[in-house]
Amino acid sequence: MTPMISSMFLPQVTLGLSLAISTCCAAPNPPIPPPFTDAPLASHSGKETAVFAGGCFWGVQSVFQRVRGVIATTAGYAGGSAATAKYRQVGTETTGHAESVEVVYDPSRITYGQLLRIYFSVAHDPTQLNRQGPDVGTSYRSVIFYKTEEQQRLAKAYIAQLDAGKVFAKPIVTEVTPLKGFYRAEDYHQDYAYNNPDNPYIQVCDRPKIAALKEQFPELFVDYKPKK
Repeated sequence: MTPMISSMFLPQVTLGLSLAISTCCAAPNPPIPPPFTDAPLASHSGKETAVFAGGCFWGVQSVFQRVRGVIATTAGYAGGSAATAKYRQVGTETTGHAESVEVVYDPSRITYGQLLRIYFSVAHDPTQLNRQGPDVGTSYRSVIFYKTEEQQRLAKAYIAQLDAGKVFAKPIVTEVTPLKGFYRAEDYHQDYAYNNPDNPYIQVCDRPKIAALKEQFPELFVDYKPKK
């Protein structure tokens, strides 16, 4: 998230809010087609994990924690080493990390393809290279960190489908990369959007994503409250 409009710089709220309004995605992407290729719903409940990066992890987490079938979400870092998985170091854009969200889900209630559809249509803009709205740098890049060959196959097939159908005005720049490690972010980043609803950045950049999720995927939307 751009420091100028984060909670750490609230004295600059007026300037920051103006910047956010002019540079954030004012409206999330319109509904996009479901993937032609997807894994079927599992016959038994369980736990599987997906890792997505697409700009500030505050907003990405706020979307996925409101998806039916998602068990838990964690904001963190992926793409670099454990030694550099710290917020201030990641912000130097020299670590290789991307702000990411680990999504633990029940494959009997939601498929990986459905998660991908939400990721591409609501959670971020997959055509922005090394940025999302006001946030600029490789740590804000669009990446699917796959854990299995099936996740890799499904992600690449969906990207090819969306590009072939010219669903977006520009080509998708999302990377599909093997997950070598996921590192939990600092505690204050967890549930940040939920805990700081009045932050101007959250109001302008992230609340529209939640509204779009509810509008576009009403059958998958659930209210969220952190577990105590």
